[in-house]
Amino acid sequence: MILYPAIDLKAGQCVRLEQGDMARATVFNADPAAQARAFAEAGFSWVHVVDLDGAFAGRPVNAAAVGAILESIQIPVQLGGGIRNMATIEAWLERGVARVVIGTAAIKDPELVREAARAFPGRIAVGLDAKDGFIAVEGWAEDSDATVLDTARRFEDAGVAAIIYTDIGRDGLLKGLNIGATAALARAISIPVIASGGLASLDDVHRLLSDEGAGIKGAIAGRALYDGRLDPAQALALVGVTAAA
Repeated sequence: MILYPAIDLKAGQCVRLEQGDMARATVFNADPAAQARAFAEAGFSWVHVVDLDGAFAGRPVNAAAVGAILESIQIPVQLGGGIRNMATIEAWLERGVARVVIGTAAIKDPELVREAARAFPGRIAVGLDAKDGFIAVEGWAEDSDATVLDTARRFEDAGVAAIIYTDIGRDGLLKGLNIGATAALARAISIPVIASGGLASLDDVHRLLSDEGAGIKGAIAGRALYDGRLDPAQALALVGVTAAA
């Protein structure tokens, strides 16, 4: 089980949204690179970064902030938001991003996922963000008629490194992960599944590690870390990672 602390970027700052609503943003740190260092020093083995403005614009917007993060830490960075073509994928991987997350383009241009996964084995993930089981795109501003399971199965033979499943209805609200739906997805496909949206406390980590969360390979933690509801040392100890001194 890998815990991914989240850094969501809006106007160059580290924020958290409620249910993906850009009008409901709380700024937690004006220096994303410093936040990334804090996560690395706490003992996390990855950082999950989202260019929120990029997700709406369809192209990278917070490139300077992402670059500062990449320069500030040695642990791998997983990046999503506004990654819609091969040129952008290649550019980020060349700059040092360990894994890119393709969301909207996975629905609108699934061949891009296949092409990228062939070109960059182990470095392409698919982000499936859903409301009531149906995927939302364009920074969650548009709904689609694609279901999470059908879409995930479409990439079974593509060679993607992971599926990141976000329950939009819980994201940023500290309601707890939708472990039932995420575990069901993990059991239905062979691609590793990462849970996202609503992780609220150490109880969620316990649930992930129980039979209830069987098959889930990772989870993204955001607001609970910033609010102090999830202690990094306790969470990392629970998943078997020794936190940094």
